[in-house]
Amino acid sequence: MAMERFVLFGTYCENAISKRTPFRDEHLSRLSKLKEEGILITLGPTKCNRYVFGVFEASTIDDVKKLLEDDVYWKEQIWTSLDIYSWTQAF
Repeated sequence: MAMERFVLFGTYCENAISKRTPFRDEHLSRLSKLKEEGILITLGPTKCNRYVFGVFEASTIDDVKKLLEDDVYWKEQIWTSLDIYSWTQAF
């Protein structure tokens, strides 16, 4: 199956910086593995720390959704919403 690109727009909980602390190492370790596998292109917070943005390469949108829902930030409600869209990279 051909790989596609997907973008993530999501939100963080209130006081995300302090609430994420106990889970940050696990989260970053997992992201590093996804990056090495070529699934994660980029991911990070906006400077205001209210939103998360990411770009993924996967077979289906459901694959990306599952990856995100398996993340400790989702399980611990650090991320409060995850909107995923198919994306056509023009440049």
